[in-house]
Amino acid sequence: MSWWAGADDDDDEQELDESAVRVRPNRKGNRPRTKTRPEHNDALTGRVLGVDRGRYTVLLDENTPEERQVTSARASELRKKAVVTGDRVDIVGDTSGAEGSLSRIVRIQPRVTLLRRSADDTDAVERVIVANADQMLIVVAAANPEPRIRLVDRYLVAAYDAGITPILCVTKTDLADPAEFLANFAGLEFQVFTSRTDEMPIEEISAALVGHDTVFVGHSGVGKSTLVNALVPDAHRAVGVVNTVTGRGRHTSSSTVSLRLQTDAGRGWCIDTPGVRSFGLGHINTENILKAFTDLAAIAEECPRGCTHLPDAPDCAIVEAVEAGRLGDTGPARLDSLQRLLGTFAPSNRTVTSER
Repeated sequence: MSWWAGADDDDDEQELDESAVRVRPNRKGNRPRTKTRPEHNDALTGRVLGVDRGRYTVLLDENTPEERQVTSARASELRKKAVVTGDRVDIVGDTSGAEGSLSRIVRIQPRVTLLRRSADDTDAVERVIVANADQMLIVVAAANPEPRIRLVDRYLVAAYDAGITPILCVTKTDLADPAEFLANFAGLEFQVFTSRTDEMPIEEISAALVGHDTVFVGHSGVGKSTLVNALVPDAHRAVGVVNTVTGRGRHTSSSTVSLRLQTDAGRGWCIDTPGVRSFGLGHINTENILKAFTDLAAIAEECPRGCTHLPDAPDCAIVEAVEAGRLGDTGPARLDSLQRLLGTFAPSNRTVTSER
């Protein structure tokens, strides 16, 4: 008797083949998911100018007659990757820039630099501020609010770690003499601008920004947005005032945005960021701080393994070189600057999140 019920012994055995397999139809009516993604060879590359609630403003065909801004969304395959202002991205879809059009970001180009901060020094989770900036303009007021040396130190550490060149601009110098404050940075080699409330050196600062992507950072109320508006007249960044009771500024810039600087000498990009009162450095590699002091880094090769280069470090070659006068008159100031920046990571300072 055959194995199927009711069959006669003389019947031919049923042969099973692929046609006998029952396939359950896809109730969603779509194609099966695949991990193979299209290469998007026809994608266009643009610059991310700003981010607003999941929508990205991207500049295409920069510096050409076809230059235009388009609105983009992030492709699903990038949902776990942050797209930030300054990123160079590849987009597909409707790239016409017409009102109501929406393109899709499918790829992030390799980043040259990445400026980051953490919630505090004990938090290793980084917050990306901007990508591909090559300069950082640190804006600090001589008074109202009072300048915070340690906060500037932290900006410098973040810049050196990211490989970004720092520039310092002291505003409101008509309210106080910035000489004492600037003396804290005498050992560092970077440009310094001073600005009065009624007279800002716009031409000099603009010349330093041409040809660069410069990220503006600073404590709330120091005049950062005022400076941006003076450099980029059509920026229209909101400007706040300092609270006369607390001496603190109010946050006026709520998002990071790239603004084009246009001068007779050329173009550049000003990347305005929201003001902050703290700047965590939980993600920093301290070796990058020393690399920013090229002359001291060369001497550090003679230091014992694990040397902290701090004042209490035994047999530190840098300290011995400065004491012997090998670095000239600027040696003590540069050593003091290095030790202060490295001291930011001393155990007693690791929980500091609001700097003065």
